[in-house]
Amino acid sequence: MTTESTKPRVYFNPLRPVTVISAPSPEPLTFHQKLPGYAVTPLIHAPRLAAALGVRDAWVKDEANRLGLPAYKILGASWAVYRELATLFGPFTPWTTLDELAAQLQAHLPLTLVTATDGNHGRAVARTARWLGLGAHILVPEDMVPARIRAIEDEEGQVDVVHGSYDDAVRAAARLADDQHLVISDTAWDGYTRVPGWVVEGYGTIFQEIDGQLAALGARQPDVVAAQMGVGSLAMSVVQHFRAPGRRSHVVGVEPIRAACVLNSLNAGALTEVPGPHLSIMAGLNCGNTSPLAWPYLKGGLSASVAISDARAEEAVRLLAQDGVTSGESGAAGAGGLLELLAGEFASQGRGALGVTSESSLLVISTEGVTDPEAYARILHGQG
Repeated sequence: MTTESTKPRVYFNPLRPVTVISAPSPEPLTFHQKLPGYAVTPLIHAPRLAAALGVRDAWVKDEANRLGLPAYKILGASWAVYRELATLFGPFTPWTTLDELAAQLQAHLPLTLVTATDGNHGRAVARTARWLGLGAHILVPEDMVPARIRAIEDEEGQVDVVHGSYDDAVRAAARLADDQHLVISDTAWDGYTRVPGWVVEGYGTIFQEIDGQLAALGARQPDVVAAQMGVGSLAMSVVQHFRAPGRRSHVVGVEPIRAACVLNSLNAGALTEVPGPHLSIMAGLNCGNTSPLAWPYLKGGLSASVAISDARAEEAVRLLAQDGVTSGESGAAGAGGLLELLAGEFASQGRGALGVTSESSLLVISTEGVTDPEAYARILHGQG
């Protein structure tokens, strides 16, 4: 039986979503192109997903292999680390390789990068630290699955398990900041907004790539873009890009029912915490607090917000697999949100509010590949 704690919920913005005043900077893309193994990730035409959503085109930006890691987070982490190091120790002389950049940091060692994570962001910070010859200290919540902890340790990061939720790990990481420990968080708090802002900027590479890919295919800009929401940083980047001047895409935010901090905040009209534990399989989205940096963009720029069940996310994992996209539980959440909003119990209201028809074009970002192989195998075989 469906209970209040597991019932999908939706919020429709009663006002016309705002247009962001200025478009994001192109500088992160130039930076990312200098990193080892940079390549444009695939933009996949997904006919099975389109059919399930009742639209003409569904596009999936597949982030299952981004700079050698199974998630998009390295884009934000690497750019934020670079900008923070440049602010503290720069300006750097021109460099071509990371070895040349690392050599300019030698006089400032030892330095350790510190962050809290549900998995992918921490691994990305640890990878960036390893590239630059820095230490990495990663704090994780107590419900982190072993496979994700091992992945961080494989990047030579020191992992400490914090008793409590992701939000408890964020607070613990913040307390470690000093002259030799730089906190690289993807969420903001009072007095700490510079680094999270650079994380959001780094994600902009995804959308610059998408613009180029759609143009090369002769395809139009999407009518609706779905964005997963944990603390809201990715969704903020989506709003900055697709609500920039001259753009008219609707942006839909998606989060787990048991960690719907953005949706609860939208309903309340102010930032609202969702106390833990946050038990969704969408581990990368298990956050109880919205980033105050992202909040104004989400409040003004989202056309709708939807909180989905684990079952809906699992359905999306299987559906994306039919279109050739290997997506983890958090990675598939955007597609799951559109299934809930456009083909589920909210379909009539959702399609009307977003102007979705059989001729519409939709975009989802599959933000991760498989980060928990056992869970993926279970879901793919319909045993969720």
